[in-house]
Amino acid sequence: MNSIKIFAPATVANVSCGFDALGFAINAVGDEMIFTKTVDKGVTISKIEGAELTFDSRKNAASVVAWAMIDEAKPDFGIDMQLFKKVKPGSGLGSSASSSAGAAFGVNQLLGKPFSNLELTEFARLGEKAACGSPIADNVAAAIYGGFILVKSYEPLEIVKLPVPKELWVTVIHPQIEIKTEDARNAIHPTVTVANAVKQSANLAGLISGLYTDDYELISRSLEDVIAEPFRKKLIPHFDAIKTEGLKAGALGVGISGSGPTIFALSKGEKIAEKVAETMRNIYQNTAIDFNIHVSKVNLSGVDIINN
Repeated sequence: MNSIKIFAPATVANVSCGFDALGFAINAVGDEMIFTKTVDKGVTISKIEGAELTFDSRKNAASVVAWAMIDEAKPDFGIDMQLFKKVKPGSGLGSSASSSAGAAFGVNQLLGKPFSNLELTEFARLGEKAACGSPIADNVAAAIYGGFILVKSYEPLEIVKLPVPKELWVTVIHPQIEIKTEDARNAIHPTVTVANAVKQSANLAGLISGLYTDDYELISRSLEDVIAEPFRKKLIPHFDAIKTEGLKAGALGVGISGSGPTIFALSKGEKIAEKVAETMRNIYQNTAIDFNIHVSKVNLSGVDIINN
């Protein structure tokens, strides 16, 4: 294999009650990347479309991952990368994670697949650190493993893949504004009350239990964030209206994807997910803010090869 083209799905992180610990991948949108072996050793980037990103292979999130992997594997070839960004930076849909996870997967394929998914997640975290200053794992793990994932621990890194109920659909609306991860983190209150810590933990446990038992009502009751959302929602125009109308339309829950501004809604069945999308569209089409809406099933496979 001398060249490979891959699809790296967008991801929703936090999922309301799972701050920095929970995430899932979606089918509707993601990055495409091409990796090609080169005679000259090292990592180069020959094309970037869809975003203004650096071509410096020592600074770009995707190529930072590639460098770490070839430094470890020491192949007798180099790697050129082409990035076709469909997930906008600052969207709250894991843009840097798509690039980082895609790089980890693609390079691993050209190396002969020596690394496990857990090891790929560790490499991909380096891309997250390059992009946003923090080696978070929720987005990259969701993109690599597919489906729902739980980051059980960081020291050592432990990823638990969770089941996905068959009728679970997601609707996301991405307002075309940018919220920097650092600003979103700074918006959260630095202390958490014992009562809120207990409530958040119970909600996370309830959501995971609902995923395992296909209990949509339990999933719905558990999709509540008392730690980040009360502070971060102020950064997202019309969030309260989107949440109120989405729940009225039948969504199981509505919350902030990652650090925002994307808002996600989980629903039982495509029909309700489309109805939720309609309510989101009705709210934002009367504003001056451009937006994109996607309705999708959860992506179960993670980063995958595209057949040309």
